[in-house]
Amino acid sequence: MCLILLAWRAHPDYPLVVAANRDEFFSRPTAAAAPWPEARGVFAGRDLQGGGTWLGIGRGGRFAALTNYRDPASQRPDAASRGTLVADFLRGDERAPAYVDRVSAHAVAYNGFNLLCSDGDRLVWFSNVGGSARELEPGVYGLCNHLLDTPWPKVQAAKSALHEGLTALPDDAPLFDLLRDDGIHPDEDLPRTGVSLEWERLLSAAFVRAPGYGTRSSTVVTMAADGWTTFDEQTWFEGAAPGPRVRYRLRR
Repeated sequence: MCLILLAWRAHPDYPLVVAANRDEFFSRPTAAAAPWPEARGVFAGRDLQGGGTWLGIGRGGRFAALTNYRDPASQRPDAASRGTLVADFLRGDERAPAYVDRVSAHAVAYNGFNLLCSDGDRLVWFSNVGGSARELEPGVYGLCNHLLDTPWPKVQAAKSALHEGLTALPDDAPLFDLLRDDGIHPDEDLPRTGVSLEWERLLSAAFVRAPGYGTRSSTVVTMAADGWTTFDEQTWFEGAAPGPRVRYRLRR
């Protein structure tokens, strides 16, 4: 997952709104979002190579998502799979702060990551690159492949679009529109994260198109004050061809 926008207690009718793109190699085997038979109430995609998932929901208002921290020089091929951190939270019933505290104790076993966990009452962000966990106050947040609210151009643009999109709810079309933005940002505004300038350009778009790599799914999650969570996801194939779209509702 490479771009996550969140509105936490920033809308009177929707305590949590998430708009997110997962960017990945198209060759990496993936199962589309669906209920997990072995974990009642969990709805998420599956990484069939590393295990776990990148984003999902569960009963009781549970939500979790993860992004990788982009630093090619520090990647370890033998590190534990980061996707299990999201899966383990969704399958359990631990409160978000307690779970993140437990994760932080062995976070060095993983390559760099950002983890977001909500138990429905609290939302916590933790990065094993960025230090101690942080419980988030009401507001709008953006997360890419650095730390929370790092002002990369696509994060800033998407946060602004999310503010506008909130006013259209329950219509989530504007949220999908912001996730479909494939505009490339100017070189002078790009971060330098250890990849080539050509890749920095390609990755600067909210919706990524690159050879063999790109945005594979766009997901909107809305948790309403009436207790219903809606999970709406559009799959994308190589060349930005639209695949299946799933819409799922879960009662808290």
